[in-house]
Amino acid sequence: MKQVLKKPLISEKNTRLNGLAQYVFEVHVDANKFEVLQAVASRFGVQVEKVRTLNQRGKHKVLGRNIGKKPNFKKAIVTLKKGQKIDLFEGNAS
Repeated sequence: MKQVLKKPLISEKNTRLNGLAQYVFEVHVDANKFEVLQAVASRFGVQVEKVRTLNQRGKHKVLGRNIGKKPNFKKAIVTLKKGQKIDLFEGNAS
């Protein structure tokens, strides 16, 4: 059994998407849109409207004379229905 959701991807661009009720996750490479929809709905208790997936190529890195490559991964952009939100992404500024 594969774990569909690996981790949330938090960046400046992804944080701006949160205002549009869109959240970005790194998902298992073999996961399809339906599996991602079910995983997000069951884990966070929200209603998902749409899921978009894309395969991201790993970047090439150079450290001195050594050349390496980060692994490829798949990410999913999940759009929630109106009025829904995931509290995991909300900042707790005190």
